Amino acid sequence: MSLQKHLVIMVKVPQIGATKTRLAAGIGPLAAWRFYCHTTEQVIRRLGRHGLSSKWKIWLAVTPERLASGTRFWPVGVVTIGQGRGDLGHRMARPMLDLPPGPVVLIGSDVPGIQPVHIATAFDVLERNDVVFGPAEDGGYWLVGLKRRPFVPGRLRPGLFRCVRWSSEQALEDTVAGLDPRYRVARISTLSDVDTVDDLRRWQQLQKR
Repeated sequence: MSLQKHLVIMVKVPQIGATKTRLAAGIGPLAAWRFYCHTTEQVIRRLGRHGLSSKWKIWLAVTPERLASGTRFWPVGVVTIGQGRGDLGHRMARPMLDLPPGPVVLIGSDVPGIQPVHIATAFDVLERNDVVFGPAEDGGYWLVGLKRRPFVPGRLRPGLFRCVRWSSEQALEDTVAGLDPRYRVARISTLSDVDTVDDLRRWQQLQKR
């Protein structure tokens, strides 16, 4: 019997003025909030649409937890879990360690180009590798996945996602450097997240082609 595949989407409860602050600096808090709401909703629905539910289980890792249950933003039927405390690395590692057995793929919700084929490819790659990354054009990554066998969660190296220069050109490089050297590492398609107004303009230009 094959193990359950877990897709974790890291999300924030949409709040005007506290959502996509770097993007808001260029287009304003309301426009940034609208972009985040639209992109997040589309990504969640696209990756959880009919026919995909049997391929992977979606978990929404939500922050801030105190607001997670008070919003009607999330699609009905999607399971939400708290991201917990700590920096981004701690919050990313938590579901990798705590979810039930089976491969885990983790993404953010601010990459409008994510398609089901990207997620399916990541899980396929994990059949032959221990770790998979979806590189971002800015030096970070929009996806990371762990096979979690035979290296079970309890044996994961303590340095997982630590000492990473987040939001920098070195984020992917730092993460790979912190992995257990036994891991077989693979990469899939490079995509772009939208953090700034320049990112947004590039994305909009791509849609016109």
